[in-house]
Amino acid sequence: MSLVFFGKDPNTDGDECPTVWVDDRTADLVFQGWRADEATEKECLMVGHIPETEAVVRIPARMVPLIRKACDAAERTELR
Repeated sequence: MSLVFFGKDPNTDGDECPTVWVDDRTADLVFQGWRADEATEKECLMVGHIPETEAVVRIPARMVPLIRKACDAAERTELR
């Protein structure tokens, strides 16, 4: 696996911030984000269970341009 870095939250203050990558082998999107608060997680649970192997994370809207670029790259990778 090789992750291609697309960017960090543009309002970052260092290394500990939301980040987006694409796995260049599988075209999966990989996100680092803030853990969702209890109220957000409770609302998500209305749709279904959150397994131990999954997490609800929050990515700031200001990262949409980075996520679009990552999605475009993932789509190109998947087409190969």
